[in-house]
Amino acid sequence: MPAKRGRKPAGKPRAIRVTASLPPDNCAALEAIAKQKKVSVAWVIRDAVEKYVADQWPSLGREQP
Repeated sequence: MPAKRGRKPAGKPRAIRVTASLPPDNCAALEAIAKQKKVSVAWVIRDAVEKYVADQWPSLGREQP
């Protein structure tokens, strides 16, 4: 049975959309990195955020603010 349009599956969302403003030079750098790696800018940002969070809270059990 096909899923009904307009209804989201119950449970935890797969992702949350975030909007951020960046200086033009940072945006250009992200685009260059994405082109070099043959991935999207969104992928580069997700990868950078994942590494940043892991660096800030290396232990998953550590309480975050």
